[in-house]
Amino acid sequence: MPFKPIQPEKLSHGVVRQIEELVLRGILRPGDRLPPERELAERLGVSRPSLREALAELQTRGLVETRAGAGVYVSNVIGSAFSPALVRLFATHEEAVSDMVAFRRDIEGLAAERAAKLGSDSDLAVIGAVFARMEAAQTKPTADAEAEAALDAEFHLAIVEASHNVVMLHMMRSIYDLLREGVFYNRQVMFRQRITRASVLEQHRAINEALQARDPAAARAAVAAHLDYVQGALSDQRQADRNEEIARRRLSRETGR
Repeated sequence: MPFKPIQPEKLSHGVVRQIEELVLRGILRPGDRLPPERELAERLGVSRPSLREALAELQTRGLVETRAGAGVYVSNVIGSAFSPALVRLFATHEEAVSDMVAFRRDIEGLAAERAAKLGSDSDLAVIGAVFARMEAAQTKPTADAEAEAALDAEFHLAIVEASHNVVMLHMMRSIYDLLREGVFYNRQVMFRQRITRASVLEQHRAINEALQARDPAAARAAVAAHLDYVQGALSDQRQADRNEEIARRRLSRETGR
């Protein structure tokens, strides 16, 4: 964790500000455990009493919590923007799914453009590592759709994190459950169309390569192309489902005569 010595002021205030900044920037995430008291005090360059005073203030503000015998953890300051019931509705209704993909196209395209320009080397390394795990998942003899969907969502969220826009970051994290459910639904529908896992992986490869090359325009275009592809696949499958339903009803009427 990138802690740094505190500049002269009331030391506990400096500690509070630094940890707040790390939470705001998404470097410290909900559930992350802070280093042990002695180690953290040394890394911050403050006394243990000053550190305790700062942690007490952060706990009062709801940013950290102490777990008996386990240490100090970052609180769940994000939460979900949608209830589980609404998440399920979004994942199963055509218009909502279409709107979600369109929303992702706009936000994630901008995030990819920013990540290519502003992402640190370590940010891009994280994105590359997630993509490597996506590649490894493809080599397994039996597909695990849920695990692959989780990796897919993790890949896209890593791009948002690399954009270094705190509003975008926390907004997308807050809808993670909706994103994960949406990815899972999209994959199920696309695979029904015989669209191979390899095709989707290649689209993510194009995104990753543009980011690693630090090409903002190519990164945004690759995200747009991927999500346009998803949108088209969903539209084609919905039409195929309607045609199948019409044919089924026609056959039922003919059989019932």
